[in-house]
Amino acid sequence: MTARSDIDFDNDSRYLKYLDHGFVGLKDAMGNDNAIVEAARTSYGDGTKSVNEDRGLIRYLMRHQHSTPFEMVEFKFHLKMPIFVMRQHVRHRMASINEYSGRYSVMTDEFYIPEPSRMQSQSSINKQGSGDPLRGQELEMAHNTIRRVSADNYMDYLSLINEQGGRDYNIEDREGLARELARMVLPVNNYTELYWKIDLKNLFHYIKLRADHHAQQEIQDLANALAHFVKQRCPVAWEAFEDYWQHAITISRLEKNLLQDIIEYGNRCTMPFARSYDYMISHAGDKKALCSKYGMSKRELAEFEAQWKLT
Repeated sequence: MTARSDIDFDNDSRYLKYLDHGFVGLKDAMGNDNAIVEAARTSYGDGTKSVNEDRGLIRYLMRHQHSTPFEMVEFKFHLKMPIFVMRQHVRHRMASINEYSGRYSVMTDEFYIPEPSRMQSQSSINKQGSGDPLRGQELEMAHNTIRRVSADNYMDYLSLINEQGGRDYNIEDREGLARELARMVLPVNNYTELYWKIDLKNLFHYIKLRADHHAQQEIQDLANALAHFVKQRCPVAWEAFEDYWQHAITISRLEKNLLQDIIEYGNRCTMPFARSYDYMISHAGDKKALCSKYGMSKRELAEFEAQWKLT
C-alpha cells in the first residue's frame, strides 16, 4: 500500500493530503471545458447556434439539465481512505474502481484516529450525525480507546496470519490463517487504497451529495478534495455547477403553491416576505391548518421555513 511518505506533496500538485494517513491524487484526466462544448455542439447542432460563447453554452446545458456532454470528461483518481469512508464512497456506482486487496496482500497498520476536535457526541436531532464535541475525561477515553483497539486488533491480525509483530502463540510450524479470513478482525478505521475513474456528470452528483454539510465530515473532506481538481480542470463547468446545481434550491409543487401565495399577498399588501408568511399562518388558523391547506406534513413545513429562513 502506498504510504504518504512516498508522495512529495510539496512539489507534486496532483496530490493532496487527506485525514491523517490518506491522500487524494489526480492520476489522469480526459477532456475539459472544451470537450463539453464540442460534444454539445455535435449533439445539438443548430440548436446551439444562438449561444455565442462557450461559457454561455455550458451554463445553458447545466441550467436545463442537458447532462450528456458533461460525461465526455473523465477523471481517474488515486485515493487512500479509511474503510468506513470507502463504504460510503462506493455507494456511487457510476464509476470504475480497483481497490487494494486484503486477500492477496497484508493490510497495513495505518488507522484513522480523529483529531480531538472531531471527537463529537451523538447528535440529539439526527440519528446518523454528530453533535457537540466531547470534553475532558470522556474525550480522553474515547481517543485512547480508538488507538488501543486499532493497535490490539492489528497485533491479533498479524498473529492470525503468522507474521512478525503479532502475539506469540508459541506454536511451532504454524501456517497461519488465510489473509482473506484474518482481515475480518480489523476495524473499519483501517486504511484502504484504490484507483477510481468517473465522468464529470456523475462526479458532480457525488460532490453535490457528499460535500453537503449533512454528510459525514470525513467524506465531506474527501468530496472537497475531489472538487479541488475539478475546479482546476473545468473551471467554467464548475462555476455552472455551483450556480445551478450545488447551491440551487429545489421545491415541491406544494411548496411552490405556498410560495406563490406568500409572494402574491406580500406584493398586494406591500408586506415583507416573512410578515406575509406570518399572515398566511394566522389566516389559516395555525401551522397545522396551513399544512392541511397546502397538503404538507409538519416536517415539510419546518424544512420550508428553514430553507427560506422563516424561523
